[in-house]
Amino acid sequence: MKKFTCALVVVLGGVLTGFAGASDTIRIGVAGAHSGDLASYGLPTVAAVQFVVDEVNVAGGIKGKKIEIIKMDDACKPEMATNAAQRLISDKVDAVIGHICSGATKAALGIYRDAGIIAISPSATNVELTKGGEYPNFFRTIAPDDAQARIGVDFAMVHLKLKTFAVIHDKGDYGKGFAEFAKGFLEKAGASVLLFEGVTPGAVDYSAIVQKIKQSKAEAVIYGGYHPEAAKIVMGLRKKKMKTLFISDDGVKDDTFIKVAGEFAEGVYASGPIDTTHSPLAMAAIEKHRKAFNADPGAFYLNAYAASLALVNALNKADSASINDLAKTLRAEGVETPLGKISFDERGDAKGIGFEMYQVRKGNYEVAK
Repeated sequence: MKKFTCALVVVLGGVLTGFAGASDTIRIGVAGAHSGDLASYGLPTVAAVQFVVDEVNVAGGIKGKKIEIIKMDDACKPEMATNAAQRLISDKVDAVIGHICSGATKAALGIYRDAGIIAISPSATNVELTKGGEYPNFFRTIAPDDAQARIGVDFAMVHLKLKTFAVIHDKGDYGKGFAEFAKGFLEKAGASVLLFEGVTPGAVDYSAIVQKIKQSKAEAVIYGGYHPEAAKIVMGLRKKKMKTLFISDDGVKDDTFIKVAGEFAEGVYASGPIDTTHSPLAMAAIEKHRKAFNADPGAFYLNAYAASLALVNALNKADSASINDLAKTLRAEGVETPLGKISFDERGDAKGIGFEMYQVRKGNYEVAK
């Protein structure tokens, strides 16, 4: 823990100089799924931001000002995300950590941009979010979907020696985007995509898509989406005694998927952020969560920790909390985080961040060999 605290003090630098804002506090919004089926993605981010902010405040704050956290739930739904963004603006936040899901993030980003507010997501992977310069206020501490689709396809074809696939998605910005990249990479590599189809999120029964997968005789399913639908599809496949391999994304690389799918989760593959849990900063951050909640942190916790440290550093070193000043600092300043030392490129993507493949073994996700 001492190593982590020292690293944070270095990030804070000169905490006693003045801050450009007029408020007595610096306000950071934390937006994401804090309720509903996808809360297991959003709540770890709340915890990560809180831990970093607590240490900053104990150390004296940023330029003499304490940080105040304002939490806003969007349940990973775009329509709720726009409302959450508007409420955070009304609460006069200086910056935002979030949102969590790509669709919700996309819905909120224009609102933040127009209000002059930076947002850093630990988990929104949709490629379009950093493409074309539409959102100069957006940064993320996770790699985009084309990167994880690429690694998933390479793993399936090179390591698993698979040639035929059913590519399924949940029709959302995140899931469909991932699936489209996967389909393109598969076809370019000479694989056969025997089925490409979307499913409706939240449906009670997915027997129709399970039957189509069976009829396709594909060796594997590549699924783009989140764990609730993935769990139901996997359960449907296994209950029909189908041995079709199931390969997915970081929306499924979550312990909640294992809890929901139970024994049927065994053997499932999913991409996720590169494992850095053995680094000193990561171990300290994880131990802090265990001590507070008597449990290991969930998905994107370390990514959120990294986002929080990057934001704290930028707020401390930038001339103001404006998009231009914070963006310039985020790009120029490298920060030591539980993910390693990161900075951001011109698009807003974190440098040095990537994915690797995991597999459920004996009820836990482990790095796939």
